Amino acid sequence: MLSDDELYKNFLNGDSSSYDQLMIRYGDSLTFYINGYTHDIQDAEDLMIEAFARIMVKKPRIHEGAFKAYLYKTARNLASRFHERRAHITTFGFEDLSDEVADTLLTEDLLKDREKKEVLHLCLERIDPKMKEALWLFYFEDLSYAQAADIMGIRPKQFDHLLSRGKEEMRKELLKEGVSNANE
Repeated sequence: MLSDDELYKNFLNGDSSSYDQLMIRYGDSLTFYINGYTHDIQDAEDLMIEAFARIMVKKPRIHEGAFKAYLYKTARNLASRFHERRAHITTFGFEDLSDEVADTLLTEDLLKDREKKEVLHLCLERIDPKMKEALWLFYFEDLSYAQAADIMGIRPKQFDHLLSRGKEEMRKELLKEGVSNANE
């Protein structure tokens, strides 16, 4: 399997199928991430397509190993502008994810049954939206501290602090719900 860097380089050299592969690789997860801002899956899909289209048209120089982070930052900026134009909710949240999306993303590795999923959602909704976003980018999107910090527009040290606080807040909220083995 080709890396993101190889696919993007092939695209820049005229191979449009390489860009299609990048869209297949990141399209769904990027849509679900954007949905955290838009709270509307159709708007999220439109913004996902627009994020890919902007990169396809502008063909920016992207540092090695940074395609995914560049893509997510582009999408986050588009989602922010979307809110300014539409005056919708301006914070990241999970409350409007469909059950299908939530089942796919949250239960595979972290949750063993429906009850745990419900507790996780309840606890996530109680913490600060920025902490929620940091947890999402790091744990669900598997981005590095530097990449996630760049997407959120903060320094890596600030991201580290935000992630640490988010994990601690999640532990506290999970304990309130009777989950004592939050690290499992």
